[in-house]
Parts: sequence; structure tokens; C-alpha cells
Amino acid sequence: MAVYLDHAATTPMSGAAISAYVEAMALVGNPSSIHSQGQNARRLLEESREQVASTLGCDPIEVVFTGNGTEAINLAIKGLYWARPGNRILVPGGEHHATIDTVEWLERHEGAVIEWLPLDAIGRVRLDALEEALATDAASIALVSMLWANNEVGTVQPVAEIATLAARYGVPLHLDAVAAYGHVGISFAELRAASRAAPGVGLVALSVSAHKIGGPVGIGALVLSRTATLEPLIHGGGQQRQVRSGTQDVAAAVSFAAASGAVIPQMEAESARVEALRWRLVSGVVAAVPAVVVNGDGDAAGRLPGTAHFAFPGCQGDSLLFLLDAAGVSVSTGSACQAGIPEPSHVLLAMGRDDETARSALRVTLGRTTTEADVDAFVAALPAAYAQAARAGLAGRATSFDR
Repeated sequence: MAVYLDHAATTPMSGAAISAYVEAMALVGNPSSIHSQGQNARRLLEESREQVASTLGCDPIEVVFTGNGTEAINLAIKGLYWARPGNRILVPGGEHHATIDTVEWLERHEGAVIEWLPLDAIGRVRLDALEEALATDAASIALVSMLWANNEVGTVQPVAEIATLAARYGVPLHLDAVAAYGHVGISFAELRAASRAAPGVGLVALSVSAHKIGGPVGIGALVLSRTATLEPLIHGGGQQRQVRSGTQDVAAAVSFAAASGAVIPQMEAESARVEALRWRLVSGVVAAVPAVVVNGDGDAAGRLPGTAHFAFPGCQGDSLLFLLDAAGVSVSTGSACQAGIPEPSHVLLAMGRDDETARSALRVTLGRTTTEADVDAFVAALPAAYAQAARAGLAGRATSFDR
């Protein structure tokens, strides 16, 4: 039986989410219709919105359902950029490609000026650099966007301080909380209140995705402050405050709500359980491969509980991934593979690691279904996989096409 240790990519749907999805899919009715079946669908949709809002510490009207986390991030970044007079966007290095690709598109097509903020050695944004950038002509800044927690190394950002800085300088802030949701406590309203945010600035947008917490693939959400000004990406029927038009997926929303209701109340206890499993895993890896480097924050309070990120000297992360997969263990690398050419982890590069280290990355992420037996199976399979990968060494980045 395969061992699944890639929960940061997607985690299995919870039983509650599956049951809710199946039941809701049997119902008919467009939630925008005025007849009784349409209004029943509307009731289910709005009850689901209320449930999701309760787990994010926001008002239900502030929850805008989207097709996924990537759409929520695009809607936040592009929508805020188009609604503001400034053209600067402040973004830390090492962001998810949903953010990187979006801001680079705005740079190419809309004249945006991207200012990449430095990370420290554990992947945390340097607040001094953020404040310096904010203090330099704040009126020219359209927005700040960054991860709540890094999806590769798991480092949690100091979001309260970041939100306070954005509010102080009168700049909108978007937080990508896709990786953080379900692992750290999130209260949109408390962050806005604590940072003394004026209307339309400070923390105004936050993105999440259902399939990261045991919900279905195909639905995410953007928490959007009722005070925010944002241009929509999709035009049509004007659903969801004129922010995201289109017939809403009631069944997916119901399933999302069921997943959030199953996961969030158990988050503290589950995080402690998963943290213990992570410690077991890291200890086993260090014993099996003493030369390994563990990336991210060593303090449990500063990172996601189920994320373990490693650099294995002298071998390619992709080689380890394939060898472990052959042994029945599913993990991931911290790198993206474009046109079949392994690329170094952009997160590790942003953290100051060299190219060789960034190409040796492996990410292991634990979740609700992870057991001690799963962790032990990974640790048992690792030595042979590492030995074989190390013999292969680091692949050259040059190809026959480069000649």
C-alpha cells in the first residue's frame, strides 16, 4: 500500500465533506432563481458561506467563493492593482507561483513595478526591508501581497506586524493563506482591528482553498473586506457583491463548509499530533542521512506543524522523489520542472542557499491520515534511495538544445 506524505499538495477529502458533497449534488436549483427550489439552494449556499466565514474570523458577506485558491489570489492581486492609482507591488521572494506569475503578468502587460522583498535564512520576510519600501512614496504602492505560511518550507510570517505596517502606511495587503488554513488560527477581523486598519487599507484580502483542509478540489475563497475597492476578473450576473460573477457551485460550497466544520475545531489537537509525527520523521531522517540539512524555522511556533523540508547534499531532489515513489512513498520536491529540466527551488534561493542546495530539496508534508507507520516507512525507504540518488549526483542543467 502506498504511503502518502504530500498533504501540502492536496489532502484526502474528509468523510463529512464527501457525504455532504454527494447529498448536495442530488439537489437541483440555481441559487439565483426565485422559485422555491432555487431559494433552497440559496439557503444552503449562504449557510455554507456562514460556516466558512466562522473559521476565518470574518463576516459571511466578506467570503467570495472562487474556483480555487489560484483564482482567489489572481482576483485579489489583479483586482486591487487595477483599483489603485499606484503601480508598485511589494512581494517577498519565495512566493507561490500563483502570486509570482500573476505579478509578473501585471509587470509585462500593465506596467506594474515589482519590488521583491528579501527573506532571511529561515524564509521569513525582513520587516525592516518591508518598512523601508513602504516608507518610500507609499502613495505609489498598489498593494503588498505575501504568503501567511510558506508552502515549501512551512515558515510562518509575522502577519500581525505585516498587517500593522501596511495599515500604518495606508497600503492594501493581501495574504495568501492557502498553506496556512487549517494549521494556524486565522481571524481576519482581529488582524484588521489589531492593526488599526482604516477602510480599504491594511489587510483587505485573504485567500484559501478547500482541498487543503479535506474539502473538494474546485472551490476556494477570497475573504474580501467590505471596505475594499477591487476590480472583478469575471463579469456577468453580478453575483457575490459584483466581485465574482457566475452561477455558484452549491454542492462544492456545502462540502467546503463540511470540511471546515470537521477540521477547524480539531486543529489544535491535530496540530500537536502531527507535530509529534514530524519530530519522529526529522529525527529518523537525520539519523539515516547525517549530512542532511533541515530547512525552515526550527521552532515549532514559527512553522507549519506538518511540513518537513530537507536538502540532501550531492543528489537531485527529483531523483529522490522518483526513487521513493518506486518504493511506494509519495513526497514532493521544492522545485518546479519546466520542459523536463529540473530547476532549483526558488524558495531556497530566496533564502540565500546556493544553486546546488536548492536543487537537492525534498518536501515531506504530513496530514490528518498520517500515522507512525507512514513515517517509519519513509525513514526505512530513505537510505537506499539516497545512496542511489547520490551515486547519480546532480544532473547537469545544460541539454543538447543548448548547443
